[in-house]
Amino acid sequence: MENVILDQAKLDRTLKRIAHEILEAHSNVEDLVLIGIKTRGIFLANRLSQKIQEIDGNEVALDHLDISFYRDDLTYRYDSQLPKVEKADFTQVLKDKTIILVDDVLYTGRTIRAALDAILTYDRPKRIQLAILVDRGHRELPIRADYVGKNIPTSKEERIAVRLTEVDGEDQVVIIRP
Repeated sequence: MENVILDQAKLDRTLKRIAHEILEAHSNVEDLVLIGIKTRGIFLANRLSQKIQEIDGNEVALDHLDISFYRDDLTYRYDSQLPKVEKADFTQVLKDKTIILVDDVLYTGRTIRAALDAILTYDRPKRIQLAILVDRGHRELPIRADYVGKNIPTSKEERIAVRLTEVDGEDQVVIIRP
């Protein structure tokens, strides 16, 4: 059973609000780098960058990150064959920049911990912040988002599915109940 939490219009408004919050906190976007976490975080970071440019007129640096190499739970997530994983290779200079990690759902915090490991292995940014479309709770690590689109308290049996046009052919966020 699925319930739509954010439709296309609400998702767009939510990203616009997050873009405004980022601009309010950072007067100089030249010092920012948005890093989208594979897969949907990359597309959300692209959209946030576009919205910031529409509002402010300045372009924000973009990069992406596949955290598979840095996960601590690969053997738990994949029963048979492990995925091909590679070290992070950023195209942007991260040293002395403010990094805003962008992802779709914040749950246990393990994905974000892996992203932090990847960034700090690569370089030493001035600050790292987190922008999340949906925070569903149930943290296993002491991680919180600086910019949150929507808080959706869930049970552990429920799932949150973020569907984006670039990947899924539609824009919506749904809660899936067993």
